[in-house]
Amino acid sequence: MNPSGFPEQVRRAWAIAKKDIRIYYIKGPVLIFGVFMPLFMFLAFLMGTRQLPLSFLISGLVGMTLFFTATAVSPAIFPWEGQAKTLERLASCPVTVEAIVFGDMIASTLFGIGITIITVIIGLALGLSLLHGITLLFAILLAACCFSAIGMLLAVPPTNVPSNIMMLSSLIKFPLIFISGIFVPLEQMPAWGLVLSVFSPLTYFTDIVRYSFTGIHFFAVWIDIAALAVFTLVFTVGTMYLHKRTMPKRM
Repeated sequence: MNPSGFPEQVRRAWAIAKKDIRIYYIKGPVLIFGVFMPLFMFLAFLMGTRQLPLSFLISGLVGMTLFFTATAVSPAIFPWEGQAKTLERLASCPVTVEAIVFGDMIASTLFGIGITIITVIIGLALGLSLLHGITLLFAILLAACCFSAIGMLLAVPPTNVPSNIMMLSSLIKFPLIFISGIFVPLEQMPAWGLVLSVFSPLTYFTDIVRYSFTGIHFFAVWIDIAALAVFTLVFTVGTMYLHKRTMPKRM
């Protein structure tokens, strides 16, 4: 077998993913930005309103949880490794930049799926009915891939200072949750807000989650799925291309 062939690169990407899970996903920023942040925002919003049904609120919590967990660590992995000089050692190995990026994406995808499934279980424990479970599971998998690609895209700037990347990440992620139908139903948004929401992949995932719990959706389900698939493809191809160009600047 060609040691540089596609199957071998996939195997190495999986090894990188296991390394990321073991080293990076037990750090404080993961818990703060990936788990506690959406929970605290949800509780604050819950205490501030009594007009929205629990199904709407839990659906928003599921959307926020996957979005924050899948993007919690991936933007900072390259800066961390660049700062520790382990990225140079990794780049000197017979592994492509695409495999390195793919390995980081696998780790954030698995972490996002695991935490989100727990959130879904909490919703069911509170009495919600899951009407379209298969659709929800497929959407979680697709959205986790999409959001992990966004996380890696945020890591493109060739800096080895993690705080710089995390600041950029927060400046982009927080506005997205306010235009994606998390806190305000899409049908109640002003025209300009609805236009902006179309450009957020979180909008389509949240719409699918609400459909899975209530049977009600704003967009057709096939539109939600197709939009997430397109975003995933564009972000994945874009992040691999950009990292391939910026990797030499990190050394």
